[in-house]
Amino acid sequence: MTAAPQAGTAPAKAEEERVMDFLEQVITDGAAAMAGLCTSIGDRLGIYTAMASAGPLTSAELAARTGLDERYLREWLAAQVAGEYVGYDAGSGRYELPAEKAAVLADPDAPTYAAGMFTMLQALYGTEDALLDAFRTGEGVGWGEHGPALFEGTAKFFRPGYAAALVPEWIAAVDGMTAKLERGGSVADVGCGYGHSTLLMAEAFPASRFHGFDFHRLSVEAARGLAAQAGLSDRVEFDVGTAQDFPGGDFDLVTFFDCLHDMSDPGGALRHTADALAEGGTCLLVEPNMSADIRENVHPIGRGMSAASVAVCLPSALAQPGPEALGNHAGEEAMRHIADEAGLHHWTLAAESPVNRVYALAR
Repeated sequence: MTAAPQAGTAPAKAEEERVMDFLEQVITDGAAAMAGLCTSIGDRLGIYTAMASAGPLTSAELAARTGLDERYLREWLAAQVAGEYVGYDAGSGRYELPAEKAAVLADPDAPTYAAGMFTMLQALYGTEDALLDAFRTGEGVGWGEHGPALFEGTAKFFRPGYAAALVPEWIAAVDGMTAKLERGGSVADVGCGYGHSTLLMAEAFPASRFHGFDFHRLSVEAARGLAAQAGLSDRVEFDVGTAQDFPGGDFDLVTFFDCLHDMSDPGGALRHTADALAEGGTCLLVEPNMSADIRENVHPIGRGMSAASVAVCLPSALAQPGPEALGNHAGEEAMRHIADEAGLHHWTLAAESPVNRVYALAR
C-alpha cells in the first residue's frame, strides 16, 4: 500500500521553489553590481574603446594597444566573457567586442552609450554611510557631499541622450523656438552641471546667447573648461547660482534638464523662472519618465531611476532648505500643480522617450 502524502508537502515545496527563484534573482543582481566595477574600469581606462573595431585580440595585443598590464587585462577579460560583454574564441585565445556592444560601451558620442552610470556607482557606494545616517535622522546628503565620480558620471550618462534629442526633437517640439534661437535668442540653462546641455544648444544656435547656472561650484568650473575647449566661451557663460535666484531676465528659453526634482523648492524655482521669461518665452522642463504609481515603474529603467532617487535625488533635496522633497517619481500631476501655482499655467507634453518626459511651460 502506498502511503498518502503528508499534508502541506506541496505548498512547502512551492514555497521552497519561490525562495530559490528569488535567491537566484538576488545573486544575479549582486553579480551585476560587482561586475559594474569592471565595466567602469573598462570605460575609464579606455579598454572598450581600444577593442572597438579592432577585431579579435589576445590579451597581450590588447595590452600593447592600451599600455596596460597584460595580467590585469587577462583577468578583466575573463570577467567580461563571464558577463557576455566580450566574445572569446578558445582556439585562438582571442577576445572581441562586437559592434553592437561597442555602441553601448565604447563610443561616448553614440546615443546608445550607457557607461556613465557605472562611473556614478563609485561615488554612490562611497556615501553609503552618510545615507545610513540620513535614514536615521531624516536629514539630507548634499550633492557636493558625494565624490567627483558622481558629477562626472551623471554628465557622461545624460550627454548622449541630450546630444541625440535636445535640439532635433525637444526644442523642435516647442512651437517657433527653433526659429527664435536661429535668429538670436537668450537662454538660461538652470542646474546645468558640467554644461553639456548648454553647449549642445550653443553649438546648434550660434546667433543666440547661453547662460548656464548651477549651485555646485566644481561643476560650474568644469563647464567653463569644456566651453573654452569647445571654443564657445564667446557666447556661453557659466555661473554659480541657484534656481531660485539666478540672475538675468527676458530669457526666451529657460531649461531644467533632469534637475528640478532634486531641488527642495521647485515651486520657488519655477516662480523665479516665470519672472525671468521674456514675453512669449518658454520653460523647457525635462524630467525622468517615471510614474507616481510605483507599480508602473517595475521595469529596468524604473528600477534604476527609483534607486537613484533613494541615493541621490531625495537626499539632495532634503539637504537644502525648502518646503518639498519630491524624489524623481512625483509624477506629472504633482509637477503640473507646482508649475501652475508658480504662474506657469500653460503645460504641454512636448516629447517623450523611455528615459525622459519633456514639458513646455509658459505663463
